Amino acid sequence: MPTQKKRSTIDSLANELSKSRGLILTSYRGLTVSDFAAIRNTLRPLGITYRVVKNRLMRVAANEAGNATLPSHLSGPTAIAFGTGDEAVLAKTVLAALKAYPAAEVRGAILGTSILDLAQLTALSKLPSREVLLATVAGAFQAPVQKLAFLFNAPLQKLGYALGGLKTKRESEGA
Repeated sequence: MPTQKKRSTIDSLANELSKSRGLILTSYRGLTVSDFAAIRNTLRPLGITYRVVKNRLMRVAANEAGNATLPSHLSGPTAIAFGTGDEAVLAKTVLAALKAYPAAEVRGAILGTSILDLAQLTALSKLPSREVLLATVAGAFQAPVQKLAFLFNAPLQKLGYALGGLKTKRESEGA
């Protein structure tokens, strides 16, 4: 039977797991306390929680939260970045924050039920944000509509020019 402190830690971890859309698992061996605090301070304003977890407690929390993919990736000293927002922003921000600290080794990520290695996580971090991608798609849909509107408008515009020219010609003949 776990102690009350362990039970509250498990509940806290299970709550974070249920709220997060993505997790990035890292090894923190070789980081000083001030390094770890600097990484946390970089990530916190973006809604990303970075914390050291005990693997055994995290396994219990993952099982309670229904995350079957996480327990198999917990080995050695582990720090996890929990992100609730866009996964690309999570990957980009965490990798940028850890770049200055080569001792922090990224082991991989879990986004939903997908497991990503470092290469896939790096590729994801190079993608534009969700809003930029949606704007690009919307622009791609809008371009043919604009072109179609221009094509429908062109004959009317030419007719207007022709009628204007005819009016000018008649006025010059009458004057």
